[in-house]
Amino acid sequence: MLWSAFISFERYIYPMKYIFVYTTPAVVLFSLFVGGWYSYTAIIVLFGLIPFLELFTVGSTKNLNAEEERLIEQNPVYDFLLYSLVPLQYLIAVVFLLKITNYDIPLYEKIGLTTAFGMACGVLGINAAHELGHRKTKFERFLSKLLLASTQYLHFYIEHNRGHHKNVSTDEDPASARYGESIYYFFGRSIINSWFSAWKLEKKRLSLMNVSWWSFKNEMLRFQLIQLLILALVFFSFNLNTVFFYLFGAGIGILLLEAVNYIEHYGLRRLKKNGRYERTMPIHSWNSNHPIGRLLLLELSRHSDHHYISSRKYPLLRHFDESPQMPTGYPGMMLLALVPPLWFKVMHKRIEKYRKTESGLALG
Repeated sequence: MLWSAFISFERYIYPMKYIFVYTTPAVVLFSLFVGGWYSYTAIIVLFGLIPFLELFTVGSTKNLNAEEERLIEQNPVYDFLLYSLVPLQYLIAVVFLLKITNYDIPLYEKIGLTTAFGMACGVLGINAAHELGHRKTKFERFLSKLLLASTQYLHFYIEHNRGHHKNVSTDEDPASARYGESIYYFFGRSIINSWFSAWKLEKKRLSLMNVSWWSFKNEMLRFQLIQLLILALVFFSFNLNTVFFYLFGAGIGILLLEAVNYIEHYGLRRLKKNGRYERTMPIHSWNSNHPIGRLLLLELSRHSDHHYISSRKYPLLRHFDESPQMPTGYPGMMLLALVPPLWFKVMHKRIEKYRKTESGLALG
C-alpha cells in the first residue's frame, strides 16, 4: 500500500517541479500579449528577478538512487513536459510575428517584444533542442531540429553532438572558452568556427559513406535551405521589417546559447597524453546546484554528468563533488560574464583555488 502510494506520488507529483520550465514561455507570452513597457517583462524576470532570488539559494547535492532512476526512466511525464515545449515555441513565434508586424507599435515596444522572443529562442528553441538532440529516437531528434529551425541555428545539431562532445575542454573545440578570453571575443570565435566545424563534420560523414558533398544527404545543405525557406515564408507572409526583427530575436537566442557555452567550460582543459586527449571527466565542466536555474533550464547546470554520459536524460543528471562549482546559476553567471574584468576577478580566483584541490590537480 505505502509502496503504491510512493509510486503514484513519484509518477504524477514529483515531476511537477519541472513545470518551472514553463516560466519562460509564460512570461514571454505575457510580454507579447500585454505589450507596451510590459513587453520587457520576460527579460526582467529571467535576468533580474531570478538571478536575485538565486543569491539566496544553495541547492541540493543529493543524487537519485538506482530505484528512483528506474522509476523516472519509466515515467512518461518527464518526456511530455519536454515535448510540449515544441508547439509552445512555435506558438510564441507566430504571436511575435503577428505583433511585430503592426506598424503602430512604437520602436521601444518592438525592442521589448523582440527581447521576449529572444528569451524563448534561447530557452526553448535551443536549450530544449539540446536535450532532445541527445535522445535516441528519430521522433525526438526531429523535434530537436524543429526547435533549432525556429532560431536559425540548425547546424548546432551537428556540431554539438559530433564536434563539441568529442573536443570539449580543448582548444580544438570552438565552444570551449579559453582562460582569459572575454565573452565578446568568444561570441565571434564560437559562432563562426562552430558553423564551419559543422560543414567539416558533415563532409567527413559523407566521405565515409562515399556520398557526394552536393548530395541532398548533406544535412548542412538541407539545413541552410530550410532556414532560407523560413526567412522567405516570413518575408512573403509579412514583410522585410518583420524578417529583421525575427532575425534580431533569433540572434538573441543564439547569444544566450553561446553565453552558456562560454560559462560551461571556461578555463578548464583536458590533458593530452600520447597524442590523445584524456576522457572527459566531471572536472572539465562548471556546475551549479542552484535550484531555480536547474529547473528553468532542464538541469543544464549539472553539466559535468551530461558530458560524462551524454545519453542521461535531464531529470537523472547527477552532482559530482569533484566538479568545479559556479558561484550562482546560469542567469547570474551570464550577467557576470558581460563585465569581463569582474568575470576574470571572480572566476580566476575560483580556478586557482580549485587547482589546489585534489580534483583540480588533474586539470590540464
